[in-house]
Amino acid sequence: MPDAIVALLVAMLGGAAVGVEREWSGHASGPEARFAGIRTFALLGLIGGLAGRLWMSGADALATVVLAAAALLVAVAYFAASRREIDATTEVAAVVVLGAGAMAGLGHLQSSSAVVAATALLLFEKSRLHDLVAHVHPAELASAFRFAVMAIVVLPLLPEGPFGPLGGIRPRELWLLVLFFSALSFAGYLARRVVGASRGYPVAGLLGGLVSSTSVTLSFARLSRDRADQGIALAQGVIAANTTIYVRVLAASALLSPALALALAPSLAVPFAIGVGALVARGFRTPASAPDLEDARNPLQLRAALEMVAVFQAALVIVHLVGRAGPAGLLTASALLGLNDVDALTVSMAKGVGSGETPVALAVRAITTGLVANTCVKVAVSAGIGRGVFRGLAASALLAMAGALVGALMLR
Repeated sequence: MPDAIVALLVAMLGGAAVGVEREWSGHASGPEARFAGIRTFALLGLIGGLAGRLWMSGADALATVVLAAAALLVAVAYFAASRREIDATTEVAAVVVLGAGAMAGLGHLQSSSAVVAATALLLFEKSRLHDLVAHVHPAELASAFRFAVMAIVVLPLLPEGPFGPLGGIRPRELWLLVLFFSALSFAGYLARRVVGASRGYPVAGLLGGLVSSTSVTLSFARLSRDRADQGIALAQGVIAANTTIYVRVLAASALLSPALALALAPSLAVPFAIGVGALVARGFRTPASAPDLEDARNPLQLRAALEMVAVFQAALVIVHLVGRAGPAGLLTASALLGLNDVDALTVSMAKGVGSGETPVALAVRAITTGLVANTCVKVAVSAGIGRGVFRGLAASALLAMAGALVGALMLR
């Protein structure tokens, strides 16, 4: 079959597909019907395809006239319909069909088909899309716009650097790291809101751990004081939150330095398995709804982003300074950094490996040391603040994870 015929068939069938949806949804019939159904949309697609073929044959003026005439027809139909109802969905879809038909006529069959398929899906899913928008929380919508500004507006304006001594400040690179960790945390925040409190403490802990495992540990330890009968579920939430930290560290390492991630994986495998085993051994219980975690707030706030920049840069400076003191100084600094934030330590080590300043083996030891310190803090929180069965289960599981990390250090 000649290419021209195939192109025209694709253009016409694409228009017909959109027309089927308009007919099915009732927009092409009844007293308030719009101007086009399956036949009109199929013809609009064919017109677009003809215009595309005319362009390919060099008849630019004729192609423009044909396409403009069809577009004018759509515009007139809209103005006529707008007297009784302000709704341009059908007319906009017609313009899209004209454009997709022209793409098919020009030989871009796959792109044309993709545009038509996406258009038909958007039209068909109207109710669900409107319901989705209606259920979006203002905080989530504001955060999505903030992230767009951070990624599309702020990032291109930042200079590359470096500026200053002690390794220098690289504004654009730092902001990219902030975007990555903010997006990761925000994904966990959204997932926790979508899943809701009805899934119970273990699921809340698992998703909350993507935002802040320390916040989950502290919040659930406090809750164990008033909800002693739910101690097992609370402990599972803490274990789940602290198991996700290994996935988070490995994901960040893989993004910044695949060689570091490959070397780090064996050290994280055992504590991760301990966390999973502790959850499976008791059964993944969800006996009670979990309240919103007060300390695990929306991470896409300007203040939070600036604080993350400051922490990352401070970690880079500290590692640069102590790197001159040899491995012992670096491991000591890693333990101190790990008490507060493992992400900053992971970033600094990955950058060190990438620049050649830090050997991979030493970076693995440093991150593992930071994780030991971080886990020990949570053991202290669970044992010191927690009560009842929560204290024993959460603290013992976290202590086992810390022991596995120490074992990994001794074996390297």
